[in-house]
Amino acid sequence: MIIAEKAIAGQTIASILAGKNVAASSVGSAQAFRFRAANGNDCIVFPLRGHISDVEFPKKYSYWVGTDLKKLLHAEIEYAGKETAIIAGLKGIAKECDEVIIATDADREGESIGVEALNYLKEANPKIKFKRAYFSAITKKDIDKAFSSLAEVDYNFADSADSRREIDLIWGAVLTRFISLVSGKLGKDYLSVGRVQTPTLAIIVNREKERLAFKVKPYWEVLAHFKKDSIAFVAEHKNGKFWEKDAAEKISRLKAKFGIVKSIKSSRRTLSRPTPFNTTDFLRQATTIGFSASQAMEIAEGLYQQGFTSYPRTDNTVYSATLDLKEILSEMAKVPEFSNDANAFLSKDVLNPSRGKKETTDHPPIHPVTAAPKSRLSERQWKIYELIVRRFFATLSEDAVTENMAVDIDVEKEPFVAHGQKIVKAGWKDVYPYSAISEVFLPLLSEGEKVALEKLDLLSKETQPPSRYSESTLIKLMEDLGIGTKSTRHTIIQKLFARHYIMGSKAIEPNKIAFAVVDALEKNEVDAVKPEMTAELEKEMDKIAAGKKTKAEVVEESREFLGKILERMLENKDKIGSHLREALREDSIVGKCDKCGGQLRMLMSRNKKRFLGCTNYPKCTNTYPLPQKGKIVPTSGLCGKCGTPVIKVFGQRYRFEMCVNPNCETKAQWKANKEKAAVAKENKAEGAQTVS
Repeated sequence: MIIAEKAIAGQTIASILAGKNVAASSVGSAQAFRFRAANGNDCIVFPLRGHISDVEFPKKYSYWVGTDLKKLLHAEIEYAGKETAIIAGLKGIAKECDEVIIATDADREGESIGVEALNYLKEANPKIKFKRAYFSAITKKDIDKAFSSLAEVDYNFADSADSRREIDLIWGAVLTRFISLVSGKLGKDYLSVGRVQTPTLAIIVNREKERLAFKVKPYWEVLAHFKKDSIAFVAEHKNGKFWEKDAAEKISRLKAKFGIVKSIKSSRRTLSRPTPFNTTDFLRQATTIGFSASQAMEIAEGLYQQGFTSYPRTDNTVYSATLDLKEILSEMAKVPEFSNDANAFLSKDVLNPSRGKKETTDHPPIHPVTAAPKSRLSERQWKIYELIVRRFFATLSEDAVTENMAVDIDVEKEPFVAHGQKIVKAGWKDVYPYSAISEVFLPLLSEGEKVALEKLDLLSKETQPPSRYSESTLIKLMEDLGIGTKSTRHTIIQKLFARHYIMGSKAIEPNKIAFAVVDALEKNEVDAVKPEMTAELEKEMDKIAAGKKTKAEVVEESREFLGKILERMLENKDKIGSHLREALREDSIVGKCDKCGGQLRMLMSRNKKRFLGCTNYPKCTNTYPLPQKGKIVPTSGLCGKCGTPVIKVFGQRYRFEMCVNPNCETKAQWKANKEKAAVAKENKAEGAQTVS
């Protein structure tokens, strides 16, 4: 029996080992792939669905109200089977099986998932033999090598992953229940706090505080517009920013008709080719082309499981000497979109790839391994596959080189400088369109010559606050601070979105509740918001993997640490609760009441329906219905048609803006568009011609 982590990986592994496509067969209510190996052995590849057991507390701790948090802190932890069909299938096959090969992902989580399955197998057949197959790509070459050099199961590796699951359960349950109970926010809208997600949220909130505290300061710039030989170009005053408007205005009012070239400096600049993709760099680049980090990782995992790319969870930025670069290029040459570039690299006698600073031995950097025809991939899969292929090409390319010019020009003794840039060698930029070079052309100039001055511009500007984090910058900062791991950072950010603490894609913005949770913990000196706390726990988990500590020791030490935090929180529970309840009240305000000038806030009716009601009730009985699904966020805007507040509604698969007045004419138009779209969809399904 061969244990695979997921169905698609199992099918790919089975087809490679069998030397042909293997159809799925049923094992009870589970799915597996049966075949006869070349050596005559009957084999079955049995795929899991990731973890088949949940880490949880005993049922007696299920009730949030009435459960002593100190007892919950020290409660025993159970591993309860959740994939009953798969577990039953494992046990059934174990009775007729001689040997098991664990072929889950070759990382901590994969080791934990494999050991989890192995424990169920040993329950059914204590005498069963087992080995481990480690590989970084699901290709014939890699699978054959892994299965010809089987290793032992690494229980320390599995324990390090399980310690994270247990610690995250304990911290999440204790902190989340405390915050939710003292704030009165229970049920499906509870307030979530976690060992990793809350320090990450604190980073986002503290950046927003910097932005709010930032004091805008005006400044001015002066630009000179020149022209020679029909080529127009711009020079900026060498002072850069003028903090006094009068000084800038004085220069902008000069009546000069020309400038005098004082000096010309030319230099060459090398733009180093990028290093191979590790997980962090891959996710950062993917977010710049329209993917969330979690979407990019999900697609990369699918490409790996189909055998198209290497394992997507890696810290490595150095290709090993044994990686056959030309073999990969030969595969890429089979794909029409990459064949020209791949063949150009194949024509070279020597390939000298770039090297990053991080070199590990667990997995290679992320790279393509086999040809994936565009027709076999969805549009989004192709974009990620192309990104990985083109990054691989870029690492094999030459550096780019530009020639840069700085021309000093005086206008009535006021110094200006014009900058030009010309591409001398495109290098890696030719094969990596995600990073372009802009060229700025200057006319042929010589020292001492006069250049016609078209006009002087005075630009009024303001200093800008620190920018909000994007997913890309946040992932990099999390890595720098030791928050989370390469495998978990994207999921942590996704949880913050799912909990509706943050919004926005290119710029992440926290809401009032996020502020309240972080402030309540920070003001009461609760270490749960400090990056150092979670980074230190990550180091302890590394010690488990290295065999320097046991899982039991690390989990117990984390309980003791959390116990001290809980004591401080219990001492200040009234202040924390009051702070959170006030923030919740503020967060429920949507805008001004259009009837009396009071405040419209979100309320819940007796039959659990959301609606807007006026804070001046019972004097004002103005109400508006609200969507019953999705997170509602105020916008501070008013409807241009009826003047009522506009809200944003966020769901898992949708987001839209709407005014709250159900009788607004915008609603009639929205309803008409929806009905029109439904009719068009129905006509298309029937093969009818639709007329827009």
